[in-house]
Amino acid sequence: MEKKDTAIVILNWNGRQYLEKFLQPAITRSREHARIIVADNGSTDGSAEYLERFLPDIEIIRFETNLGFTGGYNSALKMIEAKYYVLMNTDIEVSDNWLLPVLKLMESDKEIGACQPKILQYHYREMFEYAGAAGGFIDFLGYPFCRGRIFNTLEKDNGQYDKHDNEVFWASGACMFIRADCFHDTGGFDEHFFAHMEEIDLCWRLKRIGKKIVCCTDSLVYHVGGGTLPKTNPRKTYFNFRNSLWVIAKNLPSGKFYWVLLLRIALDNIAALKFFLDGYLRDSFAVLRAHVDFWRKLYTMRKFSRKYGNKEVSKKYLNSIVWDYFVGKKQRYHDLPQNRFS
Repeated sequence: MEKKDTAIVILNWNGRQYLEKFLQPAITRSREHARIIVADNGSTDGSAEYLERFLPDIEIIRFETNLGFTGGYNSALKMIEAKYYVLMNTDIEVSDNWLLPVLKLMESDKEIGACQPKILQYHYREMFEYAGAAGGFIDFLGYPFCRGRIFNTLEKDNGQYDKHDNEVFWASGACMFIRADCFHDTGGFDEHFFAHMEEIDLCWRLKRIGKKIVCCTDSLVYHVGGGTLPKTNPRKTYFNFRNSLWVIAKNLPSGKFYWVLLLRIALDNIAALKFFLDGYLRDSFAVLRAHVDFWRKLYTMRKFSRKYGNKEVSKKYLNSIVWDYFVGKKQRYHDLPQNRFS
């Protein structure tokens, strides 16, 4: 595979500390097989100036303002010609042989639209990382989880998923390999989302046109996590609740969407009440604000649901992960009934 076939695109917003720490090792471990491009999202911390001074050979795309994860990548990828895009966070440390196993896997199966490596924590290197772990899934209500991470329960990586079926439902936006034609043919990221859940929406669209999403466990990266927004940030709570509802609004057929929505709203309100009772008032109000903004855009989102037909997609979890986790105490992927994955 030629170097020009693969473009590693790192979207940066005020991540100079991570560029200084992780970019040079990524260059060393990747440059033989890929171009490396940093798309700077209107940073004010001197990120672009640092790159120009200390890494002058790196390609830089500069935006004047922060376009978000979705807008930043959509705008950058319009300018980049490649067969494969590798969308990678600034706070990712790559391992020595991380790139070729994924590219070889995707070359071997043209039906693979997107792929992720196995993602472990940077600070606790034997533990799976929250944003992706060993590949993502979604339950029938639209709640996401991962092999190696269900809600806030993280597993230790003992190789338990290395010989597992590698097909999943969604690949992590922290480190996503995607065919360039698939990205553009499905419209890229939905810029309504700004950030969070946009990769799940994109992967669902890929599955609706018949593509597979996989996790390549022969490839390994380490993720700091929370590098842009900490997990306790009410703004992240807002994005996660709003965007999760948008994902099901865009991708579920009408026959399923409305009754799923009723259940989701009820469960979200319980979550908001729990935030309130636990003293997280801003998170509680973030959920309510997310619902208001969801309803404002519902008609727009439902128009998308008809665009790619009503084909059922594989690797959905047919149970409720909320029930199984909180009531059934099934806190690991292998605890879940495997016959309930479509």
